[in-house]
Amino acid sequence: MSVVPADPDSIAGSTWAVLRRGFAAIPEIRDGLTLTLVLAVVGGFGRLAIPVLVQLLFDQGLSAGHIDTGQLIRLGSLAAVVVVGSAVINWVSLLRLAIASERALYGLRVRAFGHVHRLSVAYHSAETRGKLVSRVTSDVETLSQFLQWGGVAGVVNGAGMLAALVGMAYYDLWLTLVTVALSVPLVVLINVLTRRLGASHTAVRGRVADLLTVISETIQGAAVIRAYGITTPSLRRTTATIRRWRDTKARAGYLGSVLFSLAELFSAIVVVGVVAVGLALGPSSGRTAGDLVAFLLLVTVFLGPVGQFTQVIDFTQNAAAGWRRVLALLDIVEDVAEPADPRQLPAGPPAVAVRDVTFGYPGAGTTLDDVSFEVPAGRQVVLVGATGSGKTTLTKLIARLADPDHGRILIGGVDVRELATESLRSRVVVVPQDPFLFDTTVEENVRYGRPSATRTEIEQAFHELGAAAFLGSLPRGLDTPVGQRGESLSAGERQLVSLARAYLANPDCLILDEATSAVDPQIELTLIEALRRLTAGRTSLTVAHRLATAERADEVIVLDGGRLVERGRHDELLAEGGVYAALYGSWRRATAGGAVA
Repeated sequence: MSVVPADPDSIAGSTWAVLRRGFAAIPEIRDGLTLTLVLAVVGGFGRLAIPVLVQLLFDQGLSAGHIDTGQLIRLGSLAAVVVVGSAVINWVSLLRLAIASERALYGLRVRAFGHVHRLSVAYHSAETRGKLVSRVTSDVETLSQFLQWGGVAGVVNGAGMLAALVGMAYYDLWLTLVTVALSVPLVVLINVLTRRLGASHTAVRGRVADLLTVISETIQGAAVIRAYGITTPSLRRTTATIRRWRDTKARAGYLGSVLFSLAELFSAIVVVGVVAVGLALGPSSGRTAGDLVAFLLLVTVFLGPVGQFTQVIDFTQNAAAGWRRVLALLDIVEDVAEPADPRQLPAGPPAVAVRDVTFGYPGAGTTLDDVSFEVPAGRQVVLVGATGSGKTTLTKLIARLADPDHGRILIGGVDVRELATESLRSRVVVVPQDPFLFDTTVEENVRYGRPSATRTEIEQAFHELGAAAFLGSLPRGLDTPVGQRGESLSAGERQLVSLARAYLANPDCLILDEATSAVDPQIELTLIEALRRLTAGRTSLTVAHRLATAERADEVIVLDGGRLVERGRHDELLAEGGVYAALYGSWRRATAGGAVA
């Protein structure tokens, strides 16, 4: 089954629908959330006590033309206790939320990262690495401010505004209606700008992914850029990508600033309007001085969060944009998922059967077309064919790095879709033509083949492969750092480390993508002999670029245009004079002419 890259637009629904789905994807955030929100609301309500205490100070402490010092001290002390208590409660709630948020983001990153690794090579061939990195890093990071501040601020401020509105209605219903009426235009404008802000943040997340892709390619291809003297075109491409990100980010910032400025403007208009109406009504309404002061303070409590709400909206839209991208990734069905009832491979070297297999990468047409063959247990089979004939793709399907669109692949008589992943990975080992080494030591890279291996066993692996001289030539032996992607070693040396890793794994089935193609000529014969000993008694399939490998194989399978066109022993296929004979003749002429070492 082929898959396509994650599309954020596939996550339909409003911002709130996306947020609900997002919260469902991070269950860690819900642990203790109720208590955290209760504390936050209680802390927020502490602000409402101040207007009431001020009203009491005016009407009781300053009434009847004299100052009641005792009452002032009592009310002032109570106000201080309320303020300090609210601050402590707010600190505890924010601390709890920060811890829960980081725990939730940790879980989300791990799940997204694991999901990426469970997707097939078909998905990875269609999606750029920069976009994958952005989904696990920067897209998840957009949720941090929302979870740690935006979300709780929205709840607390909303509750505080509602309580302030109730308090205002208690002091003066008509002035409360004036406040609400003057606030309506702001609500309408915020609603319009919020939709535009959400679209802008979605565009920003896409630009970030593009930027990471370009920067990643530029850094990884630095040697090629310098070698071909294309620094200027590369710089222009990178600069253009950065400029597009800047412009998109600036538009989102512009909309956010407009939203904040409108909130400040309308807050001032509402306060002025309330004061004007209050003065126009005069003292005939029966209000005391304390009532008016308390009402105005409650108006500021009601309007104060409006400015913060614009930031909350900004954080919310940014978080929703990031969540759409992360959820779009998590929504991709694992096309190489663990079977519901996993089976184990039977003991011993397995037979391999490829039956009516058809496969194509997304947007690239058919790579393999109705391929069928069987490899008996313990046999050494070589796959040959022109570039693009489907050899490497076929080995990936056998190792279940992807599943065929049609047909079946059986190892040891069991469909690979039914095999437990751990059983398959421990018994079937792939050695690629371009080995990947991690940025650590030679010893640690080899130990990936068998994590429990001792240092002596790792050294023995090099000896068995005939690579003891290579190991001895390294400045620090097994402790030699290999650098990023193994770039401190030559191509041949990287392949030696990769072969030692495969040897240490001790598999029953080997898949070799011409594991000696990048090895220096002086050690090639030694490695060929080591590989012969390694594959003896094991089932092996080798993608051959050097057709000397095919001369020694039990059987040669020839692919052409994604179809199996010939199979047989080397001498038999030469006698037929078909596709293999033509390939072999071309290889021999190139070898004789010095084009192939």
